[in-house]
Amino acid sequence: MSTSEKFQSAFVALAALAGLGLGLLLPVGAVAGHLVLPALVLMLTAVFAQVDAGRVRQARSARTVVAASLALNFVFTPLLAWALGAGLLGGSPDLRIGLLLLLVTPCTDWYLVFTGLARGHMGAAAAVLPVNLVLQLLLLPLYVLLLGGEAAMVDTATLVEAVLMVLVVPLALAVSARRAARRWRGTAWRDRVLVARASAAVLPLLYTAVLAMFAWQSRTVVEHAGDLVALLPPLAVFFVTAPLAAVLAARLLRLPADQRVTLTMTTVARNSPIALAIAVAAFPDRPLVAVALVAGPLVELPVLALLSQLVRDRGEASSPAGPPSGDRTSPD
Repeated sequence: MSTSEKFQSAFVALAALAGLGLGLLLPVGAVAGHLVLPALVLMLTAVFAQVDAGRVRQARSARTVVAASLALNFVFTPLLAWALGAGLLGGSPDLRIGLLLLLVTPCTDWYLVFTGLARGHMGAAAAVLPVNLVLQLLLLPLYVLLLGGEAAMVDTATLVEAVLMVLVVPLALAVSARRAARRWRGTAWRDRVLVARASAAVLPLLYTAVLAMFAWQSRTVVEHAGDLVALLPPLAVFFVTAPLAAVLAARLLRLPADQRVTLTMTTVARNSPIALAIAVAAFPDRPLVAVALVAGPLVELPVLALLSQLVRDRGEASSPAGPPSGDRTSPD
C-alpha cells in the first residue's frame, strides 16, 4: 500500500481544507464547479478499468460468501441506512440523502486492499467485487426513490440520467479500454500498463474533485458546519453495527476464518466516490448532499485500517504457525 493510500483520509481532509480556503479567499467558485463532475467521471473510469469482469465466474465457487455479502449489503444495510437517517437526521433531508447514498453503495475496490492486509480470502473478495458493481447500477435509483421518501425530492428520470452519466458511461469507457488494450497489446500489457496507470490516477482525481467541490461550495460548508457534525452519530452506529452483523452472519454460516474476514470487509467498506458522483449529478441544486459525502471516507478509512489490524491480530493469535490463508488467490 502506497503512502497516498495509507493516508487517504488525511489527504482527503487536506484537499477539503485547501478547497475551502480557496473558495473563501478567491473568486474561484464558478470555475471549480465545472471541474467536479468531470474529475469524478474520469476517476470512476479509472476505478472501473481495474475491474476484471471475468472474476464473476469465481462467484460460483464462493456461493456462501457471495450470498451473505449480497444479503448484508443490499438488504440489511439499506434498511439500516433508512433507520439511521429517519431516526437521527429526520430534520435534515439533504444529510439523510447523503447518508443513504453513502451506505447503500458497497465498495468495489478499497475493500480488496484491507482484505489483503487482514489476510482474508482474496479469491472470494474478487468474486464479490463485480457482483457489487452490477447490483449498485441496478438498485441505487430504487433505494433513493423508495427509502429516501420525501427527503429525496427527485424524479425518476433525473436519477436514472445521473446513474447513466456517472456510472454507465465510465463503465462502458473502462470496458472498451480494457478490451482494446487486450486486443492490440495483450493481457500482460493491459494489466502492467493500463491497469497500473488507472490505479495511480484514482486518488489524484479524487483529491481534485474534493478540492474543487469545497472551493465551489465553500459558503455552504461554512453555513452548515454544525449540520455536518450531525452525520457523525449515524456513521458511528453504522461502523459499529456493520462489522458485528458480518461476524454474526459468518458464525451462523460457519465460514472459515479467511472468508469471515472477507465478509466483514465487504460489509463495512463503502463506495464514497460513486456516491459522491451520483450526488453531484442528481442533486446539483442541493450541494449539502454532496458535501456530506466527504465525511464518509474521513471516518471509513481509519475504521477499515483499525478493523483489518484487529482481525489480523486475532487471527494470528488463534491460528497455528504457517502461511496465512489470505495468500490463496482462488475460492475454495
